[in-house]
Amino acid sequence: MDRRDGATVAVVESQALSEFVAVMGAGPPPSVPRAAARAAAPAGRLSLAQDDAKNGLARLVLALIKLLHELLERQALRRIEAGSLTGAEIERLGLTLMRQAQELDRVRRAFNLEDEDLNLDLGPLGTLL
Repeated sequence: MDRRDGATVAVVESQALSEFVAVMGAGPPPSVPRAAARAAAPAGRLSLAQDDAKNGLARLVLALIKLLHELLERQALRRIEAGSLTGAEIERLGLTLMRQAQELDRVRRAFNLEDEDLNLDLGPLGTLL
């Protein structure tokens, strides 16, 4: 607990996405087979079934993180092409993006999700990724 502005505030900090996976309860719930959960929701859409809520939330969060990662990659390429980064900065940026992609992939596998599961259907707007 932390005291801020006279109020007690719960502070939760984590340096590892593995803790997020543990809290969210990785994997499909035992009461609903993964195939049945996918069949209940249209392709590319989140299942709002109560038993699948944790996995659906993880899917949404990971899809947004993947979108942000791709935006960061595009911005990095623009900065490299513009010549605004030094060689050391380019190396550090490349390593950081590579580690970020590996961690995203590891968490995706922990939730038994495929890459196509993160490409959400946004209806008339098309797909997310």
